[in-house]
Amino acid sequence: MTFTTALKEEISKIELSPIEARCELFAFIQYGGKIGKDINIILENASVARKLYKDIKLVYDYSPTLIVRIQKRFRVKQIYIISIKENPKKVKEDISTSNFNAESREEKIAFLQGAFLAVGNISNPQTSGYHLEYICRKEKDANYIRKLLIEFNLNAKIVVRGYKHVVYLKASENISDLLRLFKATNALFFFEDIRIYRDHKNMVNRLNNCEISNQTRSIETGLKQLENIKYLKEHDLVTLLDDKMKIVIEAREKYPESSLTELADIITTEYNYKIGKSGVNHHFIKINNMVNSHKMNNEERV
Repeated sequence: MTFTTALKEEISKIELSPIEARCELFAFIQYGGKIGKDINIILENASVARKLYKDIKLVYDYSPTLIVRIQKRFRVKQIYIISIKENPKKVKEDISTSNFNAESREEKIAFLQGAFLAVGNISNPQTSGYHLEYICRKEKDANYIRKLLIEFNLNAKIVVRGYKHVVYLKASENISDLLRLFKATNALFFFEDIRIYRDHKNMVNRLNNCEISNQTRSIETGLKQLENIKYLKEHDLVTLLDDKMKIVIEAREKYPESSLTELADIITTEYNYKIGKSGVNHHFIKINNMVNSHKMNNEERV
């Protein structure tokens, strides 16, 4: 079962008031129905089909026709066809006059639920990025859904995909908030568990990458400092250094892979010379300047 299917099944089991059921039904028919002489709705989800059947009974007290067919194309699956043949004109009139007119918070949420049951999809957070979408046939339908989502502070956007207008949410916080509005508790907990796990994993990876980067920089810095010390010794320049700089040089040679912070702690502990990271770095800057100056003087003589 896909995450989309699981979410739709959970939404379809939520009990609604007659007014909410009316908004959910209008949205479903508007976005997922075929309105002709009769009103026909084709579904693959049995739970959603039962929900829609109950909404029709609750709102209109009609007994819609339900046909179950077996489709063998690609894979065997059941198709549910719900037809409103009893005074469909009344339903069409209600949709044409009442559609796009959800007023209360509950009505708007119910409308969004009905539209999602009809044309909504959500990616599985375990296997891909965060993505929830409504695939609409008409631009005005997409604009209305986006308007409702924005009213709930959800950053919805629209993209044209072929002949379809797709309203989508990408931010995990927005998707989580919408699931909370739907009262889809199981789907919300599943989504949040995966989100927390992925965020924690990303944080650990960033920390590891940062630590590796810091270690690499420390090693490269230490190698450069050792090269300078080697140069000083080869050219008998160590005697020109004061005692504190000689201590720093000795510590670096003894601990070539230590960071400046670690080296400062070592010098303070082992050599009884209290110094911090900036102090160690200052000594090595002076040594580097001394080496560069000596190299330039030698080049000028040549």
